Amino acid sequence: MTAIKHALQRDIFTPNDERLLSIVNVCKAGKKKKNCFLCATVTTERPVQVRVVKVKKSDKGDFYKRQMAWELRDLAEVDAKDASKENPEFDLHFEKVYRWVASSTAEKNSFISCIWKLNQRYLRKKVEFVNVSSQLLEELPKAEESVPSGESQSVAGGDEDALDDYQELNAREEQDIEGMMEVCEYAISNAEAFAEKLSRELQVLDGANIQSIMASEKQVNILMQLLDEALSEVDTIEGKLSSYEEMLQSVKEQMDQISQSNRLIQISNTNNGKLLDEIQFLVNYMDLSKGHIRALQDGDLSSPKGIEACINASEALLQCMNVALRPGHEKLMAVKQQQHLFTELRDTFARRLTNHLNNVFVHQFNHFSHFKMTIPQFYRSSCMSLPGHDQSSTLSQHTADLTLPKHSPLHRDLLRYAKLMEWLKNTQREKYDGLSRTYVDYMTRLYEREIKDFFEVAKIKMAGTTKEGKGNKFATLPRKESALKQETESLHGSSGKLTGSTSSLNKLAVQASSSRRSQSSSLLDMGNMSASDLDVADRTKFDKIFEQVLSELEPLCLAEQDFISKFFKLQQHPTLAQGEVESDGGVPSRQPPPGEHRHSMSLTEKDMVRLMMNKIFQSIETELNSLIALGDKIDSFHSLYMLVKMSHHVWTAQNVDPTSYLSTTLGNVLVTVKRNFDKCISGQIRQMEEVKISKKSKVGILPFVTGFEEFAELAETIFRNAERRGDLDKAYVKLIRAVFMNVEKVANESQKTPRDVVMMENFHHIFSTQSRLKISCLETERREAKHKYTDHLQSYVINSLGQPLEKLNHFFEGVEARVAQGVREEEVSYQLAFNKQELRKVIKEYPGKEVKKGLDNLYKKVDKHLCEEESLLQVVWHSMQDEFIRQYKHFEGLIGRCYPGSGITMEFTIGDMLEYFSSIAQSH
Repeated sequence: MTAIKHALQRDIFTPNDERLLSIVNVCKAGKKKKNCFLCATVTTERPVQVRVVKVKKSDKGDFYKRQMAWELRDLAEVDAKDASKENPEFDLHFEKVYRWVASSTAEKNSFISCIWKLNQRYLRKKVEFVNVSSQLLEELPKAEESVPSGESQSVAGGDEDALDDYQELNAREEQDIEGMMEVCEYAISNAEAFAEKLSRELQVLDGANIQSIMASEKQVNILMQLLDEALSEVDTIEGKLSSYEEMLQSVKEQMDQISQSNRLIQISNTNNGKLLDEIQFLVNYMDLSKGHIRALQDGDLSSPKGIEACINASEALLQCMNVALRPGHEKLMAVKQQQHLFTELRDTFARRLTNHLNNVFVHQFNHFSHFKMTIPQFYRSSCMSLPGHDQSSTLSQHTADLTLPKHSPLHRDLLRYAKLMEWLKNTQREKYDGLSRTYVDYMTRLYEREIKDFFEVAKIKMAGTTKEGKGNKFATLPRKESALKQETESLHGSSGKLTGSTSSLNKLAVQASSSRRSQSSSLLDMGNMSASDLDVADRTKFDKIFEQVLSELEPLCLAEQDFISKFFKLQQHPTLAQGEVESDGGVPSRQPPPGEHRHSMSLTEKDMVRLMMNKIFQSIETELNSLIALGDKIDSFHSLYMLVKMSHHVWTAQNVDPTSYLSTTLGNVLVTVKRNFDKCISGQIRQMEEVKISKKSKVGILPFVTGFEEFAELAETIFRNAERRGDLDKAYVKLIRAVFMNVEKVANESQKTPRDVVMMENFHHIFSTQSRLKISCLETERREAKHKYTDHLQSYVINSLGQPLEKLNHFFEGVEARVAQGVREEEVSYQLAFNKQELRKVIKEYPGKEVKKGLDNLYKKVDKHLCEEESLLQVVWHSMQDEFIRQYKHFEGLIGRCYPGSGITMEFTIGDMLEYFSSIAQSH
């Protein structure tokens, strides 16, 4: 260990101006043993700094390196684990606890002793030593062997004490020692003789001192006498102090009694103050004024002032009942009496409020129902006014404009009780639920009657069986309309619901519509509609009626839902902390337990609103579906209008509240409208597939091609800026593919008109329609239609031109065949069937007059094939002219290559051909 200390001092601490005082070989407790050294060091420069340094042997060699250092002032505790038994383990508490195991108990004790000495010298006992033997701390550690001279010397705890006893000589002491050593010249050479001389001189000085003391005996006696006198005076003073102490003892006892009395008085005052606080708490928070009690017992619930007084009283009662009582208050008789009074007031007022609101519901329902009139009554009294009543919401005044009665007066009257309903909801949940059911029952019957009458009138207007006259009075109904009126009268049974009569109404509505149009309008006119029969006015009227129906339903449902939320207090609120309720005045309150005033709700408040709305307006979805079915029966085009209008209202409702009853209901109905739209498209495709053409007349433009044009024109008008444009685009693709397929089917089956003509004319019409309407989703089909039109035009022109010059065409086709077989062009004239004589013979058969005659016959034939609607005759004739010129040039080229130098030419020139084509076109 001495060699290690020497090496560490030399290599690590001397370069840093430090001295190594103690060292211990340790390893970390509980881990794989990796030995290191803990060193206690001090700096050689002042101020002195004491450190504990961890030194570890390097893995790459035999030298040591400094790994970590802690300041001794940061050491909080030294734990030796056991003060009575030998234990090599110890802990050092710096910023965290370091647990070490020393190689031996002696090294551990020596290191701890050194730490204790350094602590006593430099830190003033700031470090706490735990489980360390007191004997170890008292003993000084044994001095370690000193390092060789010539190097910085390291000392242990004893060496440090020797340094502490050393005192430097001052100047006078140095002069005296130097003078003494000059007198004794042998002081350096013979130290023992010098020491003996000093000892003899010291004895001489001691004797002189004793003689001086003995000479002063008289002064000592005087001093002793003075001391005796001082002792007697002290005894006298002690006696007086004893008497004073006895006197003060009695005073102390009296003061103790006074202090005890004051403490009891203070306790009594404290208790009285706490009692006063409790009484003031109960008086302030559990006292209900007489005015509030009178309002709860006899307050007027029909006047605004009375309602306001009842609201204030009910809120005050709720605050008193919800006060969070402190422990022990429930046992007080006064508190029990107040709680009993509050319970009676709550029950009494809840009964009064429930009965009053029930009467208000009945009165308001009867008030609104008194002026309601069924459709038959409306027709019987449409030309007369109600005597003695000026009710703005009567059916006779609303039906002419197709509007629903407004219930804002009812809502306005009932909203005055909204806060009382909230109080009832918080205190008497059963009565609150009963009132909710009562309101829903009354309003369900009221709305069911109004909505049924509203939709009946809408159906009659939609079918066109009512004619509005001046001043909102209806003229005399036609015979079929009177039959419809009789049928509608049967719809108002006791149930108030549409049953089997709905189908009769639909049937009569369709018949009434048929009286104005001989055939029911169909989307693509497969025998049911023509362009002249398209009744735009009726469809516009239907669109307005349907829009008006939706526009009337939307504010009605929104207003009712808003009223229900406000009146029944079904808005969502943030959840309060359990057991605590917010109050306006900051009064401590508690939530009543589930069994006391309110029960835990399994449904959220939004679900309750939705259930109430579903019950009240349960007939809306059924009536809307019935109206949609009727409109679809009258005219399949109506599905386009309904899809656009319904989609817009669904989008609007979802923007307002995606979870509202209106949004949900309209969304469900929109699904039905979309199905009708898809069914309409599928029906038209099926009609295309079932189309039959006449075998005796030319085909021309197929009816479903013109029908698609009419559909596209109307659909583009209806779906302009519509939310459901994607549905129309999908329908466009389905329809146009069906049109393409069935045009080819008809062209293949055509006997009177050539296939190329049918394809050319119809695809030209389709291409023109798409180019004019610029439907972006059909851009691919537009290019395809143009391609088919061009191909079949070219095919028809080529096939038709083969007829006027049939033999000439056959001859040159043979020439081209021989060349294709490998015969050289200049050797074709040596073929027997294609020599020069045969060529001249064929050319002579087609002089100019014969060619013109053949072209004239061709023009007449083309004119018979083409229809007048598409006006493609001049286009086809011009294409034939271009093709004829191309063939002529081709024939001349073959003659020049296959019959060189023969001088054979055609009987007519290109100029002659142009003249023939022009004169024939002008003559016709």
